[in-house]
Amino acid sequence: MKEAFKVQHFFSLPSQYKFRDLTIEELKNVNKTYPNFTFSMNTYTFKDGSQKDLLNFSGTVPVKYGNSYNIPICLWILDSHPFAPPICFLKPTVNMGISVGKHVDAHGRIYLPYLQNWSHPKSTVIGLIREMIAKFEEELPLYSLSSSDAARQSELLSYIAKITEGVDSKIGGGKNEGCINKITIAGAGELGIACVLAVAAKGTADKVVLLDLSEGAAKGGTMDLDIFALPNVEISKDFSASAGSKVVVLTVNSLGNAQTYLDVIQSNVDLFRGIIPAISHYCQNTVLLVASHPVEVMTYVSWKLSGFPKSRVIGVGANLDTERFRNILTNLLKAQVLAKDAWIVGEQGEDKVATQTEGMAARNSRETVANRAMEVLKGKGQRSWSVGLSVADLTDSILKDKRKVHSVSTLAKGCCNINSEVFLSLPCVLGTNGMIEMVKLEEDPLVQEKLQSTAGSINDLQQQLKL
Repeated sequence: MKEAFKVQHFFSLPSQYKFRDLTIEELKNVNKTYPNFTFSMNTYTFKDGSQKDLLNFSGTVPVKYGNSYNIPICLWILDSHPFAPPICFLKPTVNMGISVGKHVDAHGRIYLPYLQNWSHPKSTVIGLIREMIAKFEEELPLYSLSSSDAARQSELLSYIAKITEGVDSKIGGGKNEGCINKITIAGAGELGIACVLAVAAKGTADKVVLLDLSEGAAKGGTMDLDIFALPNVEISKDFSASAGSKVVVLTVNSLGNAQTYLDVIQSNVDLFRGIIPAISHYCQNTVLLVASHPVEVMTYVSWKLSGFPKSRVIGVGANLDTERFRNILTNLLKAQVLAKDAWIVGEQGEDKVATQTEGMAARNSRETVANRAMEVLKGKGQRSWSVGLSVADLTDSILKDKRKVHSVSTLAKGCCNINSEVFLSLPCVLGTNGMIEMVKLEEDPLVQEKLQSTAGSINDLQQQLKL
């Protein structure tokens, strides 16, 4: 389906675009600078086979490479623009061939550092086109075909047309990327790399993508991963590399110079505003697993920004603490019976609380043991590699559809008389589609009071954030 999109109709931009005013303003600037561009609505097919009607514009950009050339291009504007970069293609005629190079693949897809480092508000479509022209002047992306090659080129153009007109095309006889167990780790800090190593060691995923969202060249652990080339691990700065992921793990944390705790969290929120829309666009059926701090708040932020159902947005929560707690009960305090149904719930950190699922008896006799175990647990820190192992445990349950119960951050509204939209760690059954159901806790007034108090504090904090 094609629909003409004239300049004077910019204000009729479809409502699916989340940031319409910003997008309209940018399109006006594009039209003013490049009046030869034509705008239209078309159906775009993503790598995972999903389709969406998107605004796109086509035209030529002037390139000097000895002589002067007009290079035809097509840019697709995502509905999360300007927080996600456009998708860019060459648009050759039947008499033009594609010169595969550093910035262009065999299908005409354009890859540029500007796209990889896209960050609103400093990144703009005008800036992108300027870099495109500069790179094309270093390496011309198209060449003139002889008549004998024109027929072969028409086949390639047919493929490109199918992408842009909504036909789900598969190339080659390889395994469909949407059917493999693929995990993306967003963030290449210590925690992100720890998650990559743990998930790779677990062996559940067929492919692991590490999204390095930092600016500049690869550093530290990312560089080492690149040097030693782990099998089935890909490092990328392009959000499109996450397409088809069944789980996306968010490990990014802002390293700004914020002065207050609220400022620190707001910096993380601002960071997520540029990440979540792009992730949710390329991975529309994924499960978001949040490991960024504070995990309860950032899981809430991810849920709000993604528009995903609550079942597909969870945080790592108290999974690590619960497993440690059970280990202490079983191996140190020799209380195997108590360990089986023991959980750490609530908020990650000092306000966590120990509890049991329904059906346990002899409450007084177990409280002393549980308190001793909690004292031991408080002395355990949460290193990056420890959290990475916990992430690998959770992704294993999701990808294998184990229906195993974990204490993870989930929407707690309706539980324990909590009426606000907050995420707390609670025992949940996990499967392919994320959180399948919540396991009911025992009716302990002290635990419920603690959870309600924690929920109130988190909700007060969330009300001060600017989403």
